[in-house]
Amino acid sequence: MIVRTTSEITDTDRDVAGPGWRSKRIVLGGDGVGFSFHETTIDAESVHEFHYRNHIEAVWLVEGEGTLNDLDNGVVYELGPGSMYLLDGNERHRLHARTRMRMMCVFNPPVTGQEVHDENGVYPVISVPVTAGVSTE
Repeated sequence: MIVRTTSEITDTDRDVAGPGWRSKRIVLGGDGVGFSFHETTIDAESVHEFHYRNHIEAVWLVEGEGTLNDLDNGVVYELGPGSMYLLDGNERHRLHARTRMRMMCVFNPPVTGQEVHDENGVYPVISVPVTAGVSTE
């Protein structure tokens, strides 16, 4: 069993930030469970383009408001608390946070925690050895 709090991973290598966003990586590939789980915050009045070409991502917005623009087809979605979106087709997308947004995100395959968005907003697939929380029984 793995039990973690966001306060214990704050300011560790599991707490990754970029311009206008911060992601606390609660479950990572090294945990050996087949997905990663993150708490991500997006600053108010910031805009971000992402394209998870190598990952499926599910996002549940728990705080804040903004828009999600599917850059593959031009459809714009309004987002608020309780909204969920699933990037099951590796869609290129743009998030515009009108207010600070806090979301819970699941990635498959799992991320290692050290990925950096490239110039297209893409994370590479990085394999990592399993290091914790896996029973061999």
